[in-house]
Amino acid sequence: MSRQVTQPRFNMDWMLRDLASSVPQTRHVVLLSSDGLCMAQVGTDKDTADRLAAACAGLQSLSGAIATEFPEGDGRMRLVVIEVDGGFFYLMAAGVSSYLAVLAEDSVDAGLMGQCMRDLVARLGEHLSSPPRVDGRVT
Repeated sequence: MSRQVTQPRFNMDWMLRDLASSVPQTRHVVLLSSDGLCMAQVGTDKDTADRLAAACAGLQSLSGAIATEFPEGDGRMRLVVIEVDGGFFYLMAAGVSSYLAVLAEDSVDAGLMGQCMRDLVARLGEHLSSPPRVDGRVT
């Protein structure tokens, strides 16, 4: 039996809590599908998580277009880091058709954040995948 796209397969928030607690300056952690569906969140409310997920979908699409400019590469985005006044934004490819987004304060240890994100994706990548959808439904 299939479920609506807006219903995740199971609660994945617990997978993100370790990342948020490992790097104290972490503000928001969001797992999203490539089409901008928030699949899990930690440290934020649903509205903020949905806004971040929608913005990230556009950003990963743009970065994928840039990645194709490197003929030796595979054309996929792996990591985007943006520094703004007040903090950093990280977007990393996670599982199949999914991305991990993190907002952190400007005092964050960038190396630690990157390593913790890579570790999470390496350990749990298969669970961080977006389920296939047909006609707007999770299969």
